[in-house]
Amino acid sequence: MENIILQTTADGSHTLFLPGLNEHYHSTHGAIQESELVFIHNGLHHISPDVHEINLLEIGFGTGLNALLAVLEAKKQRRRINYVAVEPMPVSADMIEKLNYPSRIGSPEAAGYFNKIHNAGWTYPSFLSDYFIISKLQAKLEDISLRDGQFHLVFFDAFGPDVQPELWTTDIFTQIYKSLAPGGILVTYSCKGNVKRALKAAGFAIEKLPGPPGKREVLRATKIS
Repeated sequence: MENIILQTTADGSHTLFLPGLNEHYHSTHGAIQESELVFIHNGLHHISPDVHEINLLEIGFGTGLNALLAVLEAKKQRRRINYVAVEPMPVSADMIEKLNYPSRIGSPEAAGYFNKIHNAGWTYPSFLSDYFIISKLQAKLEDISLRDGQFHLVFFDAFGPDVQPELWTTDIFTQIYKSLAPGGILVTYSCKGNVKRALKAAGFAIEKLPGPPGKREVLRATKIS
């Protein structure tokens, strides 16, 4: 992967910047704030308590921040998450070691879980706790076959539609729609018009929700059948 620059965001947590793409991994207005709102509050907290074991797909594993927040939330809720993360270009171990998410989150268990998340292999599932199993796939989403009705929740955290337009299409969202159980949801930070149109064309019902600092709105999409 090309040179990556470590930057500090407005909430004190880090993001990574790719100069060649002019793209950040997380919001410069607050990396942790963004992930907590978009993926945990709008996503994980929205899954019915009747679902005792959540199958979760993340598109764009990146820094592992979303996975870290999810494993901490799984323990808090005492509800198992089977976490499948897709990432074609993993961040180097040297750069991961510089990220300050465990210290900024403040949980005494955050550092241990963050290390376990990144030490997990890219082939087989890894058992992180009684409430969290992670499977990391080093692959492009386009090259993966998803089983129908497999997931309850999708964290769609790929680079933006201007940078990775091939991932924000009706075809991709249709594939994800089929992979969701009835009532399953997809959450993402992008609220662009072409994203909303592609999600609707794939069959999703979409909701615009208040965004984190620096972003007016974000999206939640639900499989209605």
